[in-house]
Amino acid sequence: MLKRVFVASDPGRARLRFAMRAVLGIGLAVVVCSLAGHSLVGAVTGGLAALLALFTVTDATVRGQAVTTALLPAVGLPVLAAAAELHDHPVARDLTFLAVVGAGVYARRWGPRGHSLGVFAFMTFFVAQFLHATTDQLPELYAAVLLSVLAASAVRFGLWCYERRLPPAAVPAPPGGTGLARVTTRQAVQATAGAGFALVVGQLISGQRWYWAVGATWWIFVNTTSRGETLVRGFRRVLGTVIGIGLGLLVAVPLHGAPLPTAVLVAACVFGIFYTAAVSYTWMMLCVTLLAELLYGLLGVLSPGLLALRLAETGVGALGAALAVILVLPVTTHAVTDAWIQRALRCVHACTAETAARLAGAEGADPAPRVAELEQLLGRVRLSVAPLVHPLNPMLGRKRRARRVLALLDDCAREIRGLVAVAADPEASHDARLAAACWRVETAVEALTGGGTVSVQPGHASAAEPALAHLHGLERALAELAAPLRSPSGSPLVGA
Repeated sequence: MLKRVFVASDPGRARLRFAMRAVLGIGLAVVVCSLAGHSLVGAVTGGLAALLALFTVTDATVRGQAVTTALLPAVGLPVLAAAAELHDHPVARDLTFLAVVGAGVYARRWGPRGHSLGVFAFMTFFVAQFLHATTDQLPELYAAVLLSVLAASAVRFGLWCYERRLPPAAVPAPPGGTGLARVTTRQAVQATAGAGFALVVGQLISGQRWYWAVGATWWIFVNTTSRGETLVRGFRRVLGTVIGIGLGLLVAVPLHGAPLPTAVLVAACVFGIFYTAAVSYTWMMLCVTLLAELLYGLLGVLSPGLLALRLAETGVGALGAALAVILVLPVTTHAVTDAWIQRALRCVHACTAETAARLAGAEGADPAPRVAELEQLLGRVRLSVAPLVHPLNPMLGRKRRARRVLALLDDCAREIRGLVAVAADPEASHDARLAAACWRVETAVEALTGGGTVSVQPGHASAAEPALAHLHGLERALAELAAPLRSPSGSPLVGA
């Protein structure tokens, strides 16, 4: 697990820059809140608002990111007011919280912006419970949220806007459909049911910290689509929490909230959350758990008993999510995985066609955005296939096939990246063999997505013909994909 985090590929050091910018942006937000005379509660609220503004906004363009960031307070402040107003009315508070859960998940149907606003709304209500916010604190909390979002925006869009130098990263939209056939609708119902279970059982365990269980259920549903994805994410959340609590007993509890070392460790946790998010949910949850422990230390309420309670509430939240995805409108792993793999294969063809056009001298042909889209889609494929390659999966045959599919899709991506690099050379030229190879790639993709037979013609390319070499490598990878995607009996990779 440790090797996976620190040896994982980081093209262009994107994860490193993402994490370093987060530390800078959140640090600036906390400093601004402190200079404005806010209390510790205000500074914590501001820091968390800045974290969410930097972490959840994932629009494809910088302009889109700026618009979504500007909309965050418009969603968060009314939710914060409702949470504070209902502080002394438990039934109304709980029902409102569940409504925020359902609406936040349902908002994913509107893509990255809906997802970001839904997460911010939920977390604003959650933070109000975390800090026991009341109406008399609202002016300070409003100011903290606004100042922190502005500070985070100053770093993201001014001081360190590295996205302006990169092609837009296309974020794949969730699978479509209508009514209850739409995945986001089914997930909204599932999340609300799971959160309702977590809320009731969580309150039976603790009348003060019950919201931890609801938060665990919520975050298990984030960035998952199928039943299998959600179950694996729940397992990883519990595992990360267990490790984080063990580390907290060794690090956070002995500090007793000492300001300077706590601040240093908080910065390290923020870095860890952003750096590991893309490669290991377990490690991200370890960092989140340790961050929460450090904040509780600053607030003067951290104890071993509190950590044991957090573990219990996390387990309740994971159980709520598991029961919901199994019993309430389940979304099968097969349907989701097949959809993402087909979209990735079509993107492979689109990348190839765009690169061939570039080599042919077509004006405006730019494969870079397609490559960015392919990387995003492959990330979604890995997430959807995760239940099949998990160490606890007893279906060894499907596990081997799933790993083979991932390896061959990675080969496709590597050949595509090499092909695009060749096309970027102004000296590169086009010939008839490139056109023929691109046509064969298109045929192979159509066969894979339509259930036909894939064949490959042996190709030979010299070192002086790198474009052809990458195309032939891509053809071979596509041809080899046919076997693991369909068993000899013709069944799909993951079954029904």
